[in-house]
Amino acid sequence: MPTILVADDEPAIRRSLREILDFEGYGVEEAEDGEEALQKTKAGGIDLVLLDIKMPRRDGMEVLQALRDAEVGVPVVMISGHGTVETAVEATQLGAVDFLEKPPDLNRLLVSVRNALSRGELETETKRLRQTVRDDVASELTPIVGESPAIARVKQTIERVAPTEARVLITGEPGTGKELVARWVHAQSHRADGPLVEVNCAAIPSELIESELFGHEKGAFTGATKQRIGKFEQADGGTLFLDEIGDMSLDAQAKVLRALQESRITRVGGDRAITVNVRVLAATNRNLREAAEAREFREDLFHRLAVIEIDVPPLRERRSDVPAIAEYVLGEVMRRNGMEGKVFAPEALDRMKHLDWRGNVRELRNVVERLLILSDGDTIAADDVERYVMPGGNGNEGISGLVDRYDSLFDFRDMAEKVFIERKLDENSWNVSQTAEVIGIQRSHLYNKLKDLGIERPE
Repeated sequence: MPTILVADDEPAIRRSLREILDFEGYGVEEAEDGEEALQKTKAGGIDLVLLDIKMPRRDGMEVLQALRDAEVGVPVVMISGHGTVETAVEATQLGAVDFLEKPPDLNRLLVSVRNALSRGELETETKRLRQTVRDDVASELTPIVGESPAIARVKQTIERVAPTEARVLITGEPGTGKELVARWVHAQSHRADGPLVEVNCAAIPSELIESELFGHEKGAFTGATKQRIGKFEQADGGTLFLDEIGDMSLDAQAKVLRALQESRITRVGGDRAITVNVRVLAATNRNLREAAEAREFREDLFHRLAVIEIDVPPLRERRSDVPAIAEYVLGEVMRRNGMEGKVFAPEALDRMKHLDWRGNVRELRNVVERLLILSDGDTIAADDVERYVMPGGNGNEGISGLVDRYDSLFDFRDMAEKVFIERKLDENSWNVSQTAEVIGIQRSHLYNKLKDLGIERPE
């Protein structure tokens, strides 16, 4: 049976409540002052606290506040002979599940005890389910591979900041994995069972960014044929990730700043403020401090976003991680393509450690896939790295080998088209609009190609 702590400085009240609860089959502990009640509850083994307000050392309201601050999830029922409406409201705001006046009516007391215990069980189960959801989300995420001091600092910062509500600005060169850091912050947060909504600010035209973030009402502008729910609303209760925020227009920055300050947004064409509960993470490859000094980025927004900064190091600053990342990516690419059995020779991994990696982890992913396709046999050798990756390698040998692998012109064309598009996307930081312009096709046509060829942005 559950154990109930009776905390009251009057021995007669403790004795009376103990007799009632003993008769009902509950285990009973006693505390004669607030400090003793707090320590016994924090020590564990208590399922419910019946807490008097007026007590020595600490009164009941102080104990209730201390239990809340320590996140001790034990339900509390307040009992007082000097209760007022204001006191009851304050106790409820601090987390008390009920408020009883002395002497408590027997039936009323037992109903309150049963309800409080049921609520405690429900909250415990809810916490367990939420943790299960967080574990499931984390298990599906690409791991942050590497044990170098630079990446160890990133992991450590994620562990510290994720459980808080602090906003995080993630910085780093293109291809370092800023999006992956944001996903891990969300997955390890208390919001992991809520949505993670990602927005690539660089890929949205400036005239559409406000509608994308805040939504719009039907008829708000030409082409607004129906109401649209914006990203802030979609992320309510969860996390909003603003990628490449350094490319956002100053006008849009002002509106984002207002949303962060007020926790409210207004749809384009609307007149009703909508409250949103959103944690914002942002990422950029720009130096926002310098951009703010040059008046290219709002300084007040920068300080709002950069409560905590996580700088993701470039691959050339953590070369010791290259072998582990390459082997992980190789396994991932083989699974995706229904292949198995290939491994890296140690000499090949050593050669790869000494490359420039200007495209960082994103470039490494492409290189691993190239080596998987072009190399012969079950082992990717150092010669393969020199031939297909390192400057001066003879790429024509690779093309000849590829031709031998395909009997269908259509399959060969799809492969070549996929490699070409992925390379151009990499060169343009996966900005679809910019890439479409560079290769001379419409953006909608490029989106269709990505879908048809199964091209996805790397983590």
